[in-house]
Amino acid sequence: MPADLNDYFKKRKPQSPPEEEPRNGGGRGDGGSGLQSPFGGGKIAAPLVMTGVIVLALFIFKPFTIINSGEVGIKVRVGKFYDNPLEPGLHFYIPILEKIIPVNTKVRLITYSNNKRIALGEGYSSFEGGLRRNPAIQVLDKRGLTVNIDLAVQYRLAPRSAPKTIEKWGMSWEEKIINSKVREVVRDVIGRYPAEQLPEMRNEIANSIETEIKAAIDALPDKPVILSSVELRNIDLPPKIKQQIERVQIAKQEVTIAEQMKEKAKQDALRKAEVARGEAEKKRIEAQGEADKISIEAQAQAKANILISKSLTDKLLMLEQIKTQRGFNEALRVNKDAQIFLTPGGSVPNIWVDSKDRVKAISAGGER
Repeated sequence: MPADLNDYFKKRKPQSPPEEEPRNGGGRGDGGSGLQSPFGGGKIAAPLVMTGVIVLALFIFKPFTIINSGEVGIKVRVGKFYDNPLEPGLHFYIPILEKIIPVNTKVRLITYSNNKRIALGEGYSSFEGGLRRNPAIQVLDKRGLTVNIDLAVQYRLAPRSAPKTIEKWGMSWEEKIINSKVREVVRDVIGRYPAEQLPEMRNEIANSIETEIKAAIDALPDKPVILSSVELRNIDLPPKIKQQIERVQIAKQEVTIAEQMKEKAKQDALRKAEVARGEAEKKRIEAQGEADKISIEAQAQAKANILISKSLTDKLLMLEQIKTQRGFNEALRVNKDAQIFLTPGGSVPNIWVDSKDRVKAISAGGER
């Protein structure tokens, strides 16, 4: 035990009668105090006390910090920022002279919308530091009408340039870089179009906003922010413009319907014309077929007559007359009142007259 503590215990100890012996049977070699050091001796107590003081100082001053994944540490010494960021892990620093500022480098989301619905994870924004919601951006169109634009922007702090970014822009770098550039670009892009054209030009406007925001942020020294995406969610137009667009859309739909009906009527007319042409062609083909049939039959008959005429001779004609006469003779046997008039030259056919029928016809005429 140190000498000053021994002196303290000597002064505090009450004086014993001279005749009493020390209880521990020892002499006065400990300076006459009669008490033992709680640390078991002066040589062992000093290191323990120093260790205790160091541990107590570590807990009080906490000269270390832990950088988590998705973060970088910025070391500041007497107000001067170190250029190199600290990687995730355990890092020590000198209290009072130095400090380490952990900053989040994860992907962040900032929305511009008047929708009051609470986005998923918004309750953890203070923990993650990565979700912010601002009111919709109010801008003027080409004619000075107010338009509200809903956007969602994803970005993150560039780890390598984080010390310079925080040194230059401070902890409110999001407001100074992202929010400022986004509003500036949106005002510039929307101001090029009249309000009624915005819905039709939505894709072109979205591409222009994203391209120009990236160009504006990348143009900053040391490229402090890495922009992931810019999403155009909604274009809220004035009520009068909405009504006008609705009327135009209705008119366009009516024109489209009329054009469709016109095209349908045209197609029906063409179809009917094709059917009529088909029927006419069918009749023409049928008539042509009938004419061809008659012509072929006539040609065949003519050829047959020619062949027959060539084959006829006087003897053949005489034979045919004999056959006919024979038929008449057989008929006269049955009807004796019949009369046969032979044509001059004996040509065939002869004339057959039934005399009984003739008498009947004359009698009927006389009775009148």
